[in-house]
Amino acid sequence: MQLALEDIDRKEVTIADGSRRLVPYVGPIEVRFKNRVGFVGALVMGDQTLLGAIPMEDMDLIVIPNTRTIDVNPGSPNIATSIVKLAVSAQKT
Repeated sequence: MQLALEDIDRKEVTIADGSRRLVPYVGPIEVRFKNRVGFVGALVMGDQTLLGAIPMEDMDLIVIPNTRTIDVNPGSPNIATSIVKLAVSAQKT
């Protein structure tokens, strides 16, 4: 593995053809994009490392379909924002 990441677990994934396979899960990985940073784990499939959509959401990135690229959310250009919902028992009264 080129990144020399240590396997920390194995995860079962379902491939597009419907078959299932156990693959290595590695991390933590620090991901940076423009003025954003996130820490994630990744699935390793052959010579590809798959990060998924959660890191993009965590860094508040958006997909631009016309160009098939990603960029920072123009609604929050300076700092990543997240939407959270507190459980009723955790809210202050």
